[in-house]
Amino acid sequence: MDYIRQYKSFVNSHYLSEGIRITVGLTLPAILLSYFNHLSAGITMSLGASCVIIVDNAGPIHHRRNAMIICDALIFLVTLLIGFILHLPIFLGVVIALLCFIFSMIGVYGSRASSIGLAALLVMIYSIGGNSFGGNVFINALNILMGGVWYTLLSLALYSFRPYKLAQQALGDCIQATATFLRTKASFYNNQTNYDKNYQELLEQQVSVHEKQNLVRELLFKSRSIIKDTTPIGRILVMLFLDIVDLFERVLSTQHDYTALHQAFDKSDILLRFQQMIMEMAGELDEIGIAVKAGKVSEINSSLNTHIKELRSYFNDFRDQQRTAANVENFIDLRHILETIEDIGDRLYTLHSYTTYDHQLAKKSAPPIDYEKFITHQDIDFKLLRDNLTLQSNIFRHALRVCVATTIGYSVSKFFPLGHSYWILLTIIVILKPAYSLTKKRNYDRLIGTISGAVIGLTILYFTKDKDVIFGFMIAFMIGSYSFMRTRYLIFVLLMTPYILLLFYLLNPANFKTIITDRIIDTTIGSVIAFVANIFLLPAWEDEQFTDYLIEVIEANTTYLLDVTGRFTGRPFSVTQYKLSRKQAFVALGNLSDAFNRMLSEPKRKQKNIRVANQFVVLNHMLTSHIATLSSYAQKLAEKYQSQDFLPIIKNIQIQMNAAKATLQNEPLRELNIVQKESLRVLNDKVTSLMEKRKSELDGGIIETDTKKNLGELKFIADQFNFITKIATDIEKLSKSFALNAERQTPNAS
Repeated sequence: MDYIRQYKSFVNSHYLSEGIRITVGLTLPAILLSYFNHLSAGITMSLGASCVIIVDNAGPIHHRRNAMIICDALIFLVTLLIGFILHLPIFLGVVIALLCFIFSMIGVYGSRASSIGLAALLVMIYSIGGNSFGGNVFINALNILMGGVWYTLLSLALYSFRPYKLAQQALGDCIQATATFLRTKASFYNNQTNYDKNYQELLEQQVSVHEKQNLVRELLFKSRSIIKDTTPIGRILVMLFLDIVDLFERVLSTQHDYTALHQAFDKSDILLRFQQMIMEMAGELDEIGIAVKAGKVSEINSSLNTHIKELRSYFNDFRDQQRTAANVENFIDLRHILETIEDIGDRLYTLHSYTTYDHQLAKKSAPPIDYEKFITHQDIDFKLLRDNLTLQSNIFRHALRVCVATTIGYSVSKFFPLGHSYWILLTIIVILKPAYSLTKKRNYDRLIGTISGAVIGLTILYFTKDKDVIFGFMIAFMIGSYSFMRTRYLIFVLLMTPYILLLFYLLNPANFKTIITDRIIDTTIGSVIAFVANIFLLPAWEDEQFTDYLIEVIEANTTYLLDVTGRFTGRPFSVTQYKLSRKQAFVALGNLSDAFNRMLSEPKRKQKNIRVANQFVVLNHMLTSHIATLSSYAQKLAEKYQSQDFLPIIKNIQIQMNAAKATLQNEPLRELNIVQKESLRVLNDKVTSLMEKRKSELDGGIIETDTKKNLGELKFIADQFNFITKIATDIEKLSKSFALNAERQTPNAS
């Protein structure tokens, strides 16, 4: 592990800059007002700012601005409401239940709306424990509002100074995620590779790449100032993103029969040399990502091109010594891997050049793309909310779960003499998520993080009582915790707990031990309530919607396939349509992989069809990869080998995919598969004829011929059609098994 590279990546990430921004936004009001003997008002303002922080997650600036303004208004109104009814415990309990349901339900409008709801619930909880606010209810609400407005202005002001920085940092993260994906692909060339483990890691990394691509897509394509920017930086950021998505497709396209390759070449070191070269390119891609995040020019590794040439030379010598008429097919596969490595190497040099933000480079023409088609829009339509008021909706069930759990938590806090009992509600609110697996992980992380963080805080206080030193530790913990707030919840809680404990110690040293005890007890009670609610209160299990993810990925892969293969039959080609179908295929595959990973975290009894589901995920990943592989060659060879002979093959694959979809939807089949063998035989016979001719040439000592070139090209195209046809057949068969098992298990489903 390269710790220096990890350090550089973290220092230049938007997570660290966000951590620093949040720390300044929270501490400045309290510090300034304490100087004027208004510490209580300063802390209240900081609480208001802490609520708005939640909705200020990465995204287009106008979305962030609107969300923060709405949040400012909501936290003011909620604080007023709770302040006026705080002395009416029964009525307060009813309001808590209603607000929890309402603000959880608005999650139907997307993640940012969900963040606004969470912020409103947090200020509700702060207000319940806010007898510490003191003073007039309206003044408290006004201080909360002022804190929210202060942070809103701070965030918008910092953006105005560096409008491209967030896009650069997110794009750099996307590039580095692609580098990690490339490293995972390299592991398939290891002699002792574990295919199941590698595919699992590949699927997990696929989800990460998808999430980061989607964020960059939102930042760039929803920001009209960037899309229409006439300056080099705006245009190059868009070009850089388009190229990194193309590169990811190229990496995804390196899908081969690894078992056959290992059987043929494990006695030599050729595969390990390929692995070493791929790892070197992944490191180079990492350096480009770090440079993009830092806004600096990346340094080109001059030895990279040399190493690729040396690998080409070694391969040529190895091939000339080992090639026979019997193993010529294996060497064709090796040559295609080498060509992919060379192609990726060329793309890396292009990416390096983008980091210069050169004016001439920015003028490079790119295919016209309708960017609006690549982003999703969420309209605030009341009908969507109304349609989700049903137990079939996961958001509705989640809202009911939060409503009941917080009501139980509030009742516990009233019937038992617990100090800081609002921490019970706080724990429930932040832990409970719509998915069981997410709630389970958050529950575990919060308990472990709270206990471990308390130990860290106590250790610091054991060795020092100097308030300046303690304050320094507190600020460091604040920056660290908020830097991991959106990525690593365990580390966030681990650093947040000592920060809170040190803060309370500075504010009230006399009651410090009580505060520690309260936090651990209240967190434990809240975690237990959240855990029980997660299992027994209308739980949402992944198997209930896994079929929908399967149908979605089958539809997306079918469209992607038709757009790629259409070039081989002479169908008109649209760059925008191709890129759109590619994006939808990647997104659907990422969603399927993510759902499967969540399923693995559920109780064993709820992991229905898990073996078949795993096969489905792997098969669809392989299908997407082979389509991407075919796409990489369609761009340069489709016109040369264009033929109507491909039509029945494509039609056959489409029929198989439609049959799988119909089976999963429990619909009757409309078409029968009747052309598979005949359609593929024509293509394979052409390859066989060329293969026999090539073997005759090799037996006769003839090395360089047109047959060699044509065989390498046509065989690779034919191989992809054969792979895709076989995978489509397997998906069709597997869909029947999946549907049959689901039907058998339905009576026992909860």
